[in-house]
Amino acid sequence: MKFTTNSYLAGLLILLLVACQPATQQNPATTAELIVTNAKIAVMDAEQTFAEAIAVKDGKVLATGSHTEIIALKGDSTKMLDAEGRTLIPGLNDSHLHLTRGGRFFNAELRWDGVKTLKRALQMLKEQAERTPEGQWVRVIGGWSPFQFAEKRFPTPAEINEATGNVPTYVLFLYSRAWLNKAGLEILGIDENTKAPEGSQFEKGPDGKLSGVLLAEPNPTILYARIGSLPPLSSDEMINSTRQFYRELNRLGVTSGIDAGGGGHKFPRDYTGTASLATAGEMPIRLSYYLFPQNKGAEYEEFQEWMANNEVGHNGEIHLDHGYELEGGGEFLAWSAGDFENFLAPQPLLEDRPTWRADIKRVIRLHVDKGWPFRIHATYGESIANILGVLEEVNEETGGKVAQLRWLFDHAETVQESELARIKALNGGIAIQARLAYAGEYFVERYGADKAKQAPPVKKMLEMGIPVGAGTDGTRVASYNPWPALYWLITGETVGGLGLAEAANRLSRSEALHLYTQGSAYISNEERVKGTLEKGMYADFALLSDDYFSVPEAQIKDIQSVLTVVGGKVVYGSGAYLSFNPPLPAVIPEWSPVKFYGGYQK
Repeated sequence: MKFTTNSYLAGLLILLLVACQPATQQNPATTAELIVTNAKIAVMDAEQTFAEAIAVKDGKVLATGSHTEIIALKGDSTKMLDAEGRTLIPGLNDSHLHLTRGGRFFNAELRWDGVKTLKRALQMLKEQAERTPEGQWVRVIGGWSPFQFAEKRFPTPAEINEATGNVPTYVLFLYSRAWLNKAGLEILGIDENTKAPEGSQFEKGPDGKLSGVLLAEPNPTILYARIGSLPPLSSDEMINSTRQFYRELNRLGVTSGIDAGGGGHKFPRDYTGTASLATAGEMPIRLSYYLFPQNKGAEYEEFQEWMANNEVGHNGEIHLDHGYELEGGGEFLAWSAGDFENFLAPQPLLEDRPTWRADIKRVIRLHVDKGWPFRIHATYGESIANILGVLEEVNEETGGKVAQLRWLFDHAETVQESELARIKALNGGIAIQARLAYAGEYFVERYGADKAKQAPPVKKMLEMGIPVGAGTDGTRVASYNPWPALYWLITGETVGGLGLAEAANRLSRSEALHLYTQGSAYISNEERVKGTLEKGMYADFALLSDDYFSVPEAQIKDIQSVLTVVGGKVVYGSGAYLSFNPPLPAVIPEWSPVKFYGGYQK
C-alpha cells in the first residue's frame, strides 16, 4: 500500500482524536435523568429489599441499589438529590378515595381533619363565618370524629349557632348525621312541617321545634340533598380547588388514587376540574375512576349509555398512560342493593327491599357481557353473602366470566370467612378503608367489642390469598390523610385511641404499606406498572419526613412527604427540597378556608 503525505496526516489526526476521547462514553440507554442517593429505599418487592439509591429515566425506575452501583449511571445532565438518610417508599395509592369530587369542593370546605379539640373546631367555625361572604356557606363536610377531640363529643346545635350567627352553616359527620344552623334552615326553607326522606328525620327538641340535627337512619339521602343544595364554586375556582387538593395529597405522599365516584357526582359533568388538568397534561397524581350511577331505578340505562360512549382503560380524547383513565363501574351498581354504613342506626337489610336482587343482577350481567370491571359497596357480611349469590348465578350463566373479570367488594367490615372463601372462588378482591378509625366507637356500642376485633378481617383475607387494597374513603366519611389509616391497620386503634382489632388482625408496617402500594395497584389492574420500585416500574415515590419503619407507632400518624415524585417529576417539595416545589396558583376564592387553614390540621 502506498502512503501519501496527505493520508499520513489524516491518519495521525484520527489517532489524536481517539486519544482525546474519555476512556468510557456515556450510554444514553443507561444514563439516569434523576438519581436520589443516601436514602433508605423500601423497594417493596417480594424479597422486601432495601436500597441506598435509585435512578430514574423516562419516568420509570432505571435501577435501585448501592450508592456505588447507582452513581455509575450518572451522566452530565443527571439531576442529583441527596436524601440525607431519609426513608423513600413507593408512592401511596388510595384504593378508595373520592378524588374528583374532593377536588371539586376542597376550596369551599373547612376541614376538621386532625383538629385536636372541639374548642378549636368551633373557633375555626367562628373565624370562617366572619369571612364568608353573603350567598356562601360555612361547610364542614366529613373527615372527622368527635372522639378525636379532647372533649370526646359532638358540637351542640347551640354551639354551632353561637359560632356562626347569621351565616348559613352545614356540618356533616360521616353519612350518619349533620347539623344545620338556624340561618341554614331558613335559607333551605326547612321547618317543622318539612317531610324527611324515608329512613331519615329532622330532629325535634322537647318543644317540638327543629334542633337543626339531620339524622340518617340509615338512609343518607337527607344528607346528600343538603350537600347538593349548597352553592357551587365557579369553573375557575373548581379547577383551582382541584389543583390545591391534589397538591395536598402529594404533600402526604399520595401519588395515585382510585376514584369510587359518589352520590351527587355525575359523570362527565362534574369531572371537569380533573379533566381540565388531564387535558393540559398537568395531572400531579395518577387517577383511575369508576362510574357511580345517580338515577335510582335507572342505573341499568345509565350504564348502558356510559358503555356505549366510553372504553375501559381510556378517557375519550385524553390520552395519559395510567394518568387519568376509566376502570369500570361502581362502587354502587344499584341503589336498592346499597347497605349504608351508619353505625349509629340499625343495620339495613337487603331483604327489606323487594327489587334489590333483580336490580343488581341486571347491572352485573351488563358489566360481565361488556367485559367491564366492577366494584360493589357492601358493609355487612349479610349483604355480601346475598350479593355473592347473584355473582355466582351470573358466573354460572356466563360460563365463568365473572371469575375472569377484575371485580371487588368495597368496605366489607363484617364479612365472614365463609364469604371470603366464596370471593376467593370467584377471583374477587376487596378494598378496605379506615372507616372504623373514625366510627369505631359507635360500631362497638352497637355490635360489641368482640365483633370489632375482626372488622374487617384483613389478616384472614391476606392468609387466604385474596387481593386486598387499602384506602381511606375520604373525603366525606374518613379523612383523606393515609397516615392515620396506616396507623389504624398497624395498631387497630381509632383516631380517638380506642383499640379495636385484636393482635391477630393487625398488620406489620410492611404489610400495611404493601396494601397501600401494590395492593391498591391490583384494584385498578395496574400492579404491573406501579406499586413497587423495581426496575421498569413507574418512578412514583415519596421521601418521608420520618422513618416509617422505626418511629414510635404514635408518630406514624404525623408522617408526611418532603419530596414527592410522579413519573420521575417532582410534584411536591418542602424543607430542604422546597426549591423543587412546582409553582401553585394562589387559592381562590379569597374567602376559601384552605387559604387560611390549609387541609389536614397538625
